[in-house]
Amino acid sequence: MAFPTILEVEPGSPAAAIGLTRGDELVSVNGVAPTDVIEYQQLVDDPELDIEVLRAGDRVRLEVSKRPGAPLGIRLSKSIFDRVQTCDNHCEFCFIYQLPPGLRQSLYLKDDDYRLSFLYGNFTTLTRFTELDLARVVEEKLGPLYVSIHATDPDVRSGMLRNPRGATSLRWLRGLLDHGIEVHGQVVLCTDVNAAEVLDRTCAEIVARYPKLASVGVVPFGMSRYATGISLRPHEPHEAARDLDIIERWQETALVHVGRRLFQASDEMYLLAEREVPDAALYEGFAQHENGIGMVRAFYDEIGRLESGTDEHAPEITGEWRTIPAAPATGYRAPNVTSRPDHLDADGPAVIVTGEYGHRALEPVLARL
Repeated sequence: MAFPTILEVEPGSPAAAIGLTRGDELVSVNGVAPTDVIEYQQLVDDPELDIEVLRAGDRVRLEVSKRPGAPLGIRLSKSIFDRVQTCDNHCEFCFIYQLPPGLRQSLYLKDDDYRLSFLYGNFTTLTRFTELDLARVVEEKLGPLYVSIHATDPDVRSGMLRNPRGATSLRWLRGLLDHGIEVHGQVVLCTDVNAAEVLDRTCAEIVARYPKLASVGVVPFGMSRYATGISLRPHEPHEAARDLDIIERWQETALVHVGRRLFQASDEMYLLAEREVPDAALYEGFAQHENGIGMVRAFYDEIGRLESGTDEHAPEITGEWRTIPAAPATGYRAPNVTSRPDHLDADGPAVIVTGEYGHRALEPVLARL
């Protein structure tokens, strides 16, 4: 196991008081070598800590006393210390296969690790999930988790994942829900594969078998210009409208039987079908906002508040993330943006850079800006 490196020590923290420094490699806490930042955080919650680090090739032990639950005050180089559980599915629609060449290596990591699902909201198919994983999730109450369902039909699902374990791995979803773990589901909708009648059956079986799911996002397959060898095709507008009808029908059914609408369609589907996005209340808390579900409605409502003067200021960065101290975002979720002040010419033209669906979302408000 490669030890995590300390990237930063907070001034005035217990870590600074005992002399931990940037570049030290964390070996163990109270004799235990943590396998990830979740276990690390549990260990450093103790008030009495015996910390072992690797410094310039030598092992150094340091002791510190602090308040129970108080942070140690370090930021580590990674969140998974042993080994990221990689994905052994071969989904044709996987966005990793559609990335351009020449990006940083972390973007090409195909993970299927429930720990990254807990930490960052990554979706997992559960095809590499085990009894030990379930026991840990239940014992430590690691939720919410995010599960790629795609289809409840075993043959359809295993075919989409190109993995025979896809036919049986949803048994873990039942186990998670039965133990009270909060789980959000996702269906990546592929025309001619799991759309239309298959989507209808999937929704029916979710209501019948997995009613404890916190939400189910339905997102259409997207194809980048870097995709090669893909036989799938994007939705046509009439197909998006058809599948929206199915989703909205099951929203009403779920509302009656489950007490929630449960299913949420992505903004892209509404834009493609040229339909109005739902009101904010129908998104039931925007549980899958980061999955492209409800972003347009949130944007419209924010513009409305700004226009009416009920919003004091427009936030520069939006989004709500649960955080664990010392857990840096990795892969495509890692921050890679810098901001700088700019001086705009009040009389100059406005330049808007956006994609196809962003343009469709902007059209209703551009005339008012």
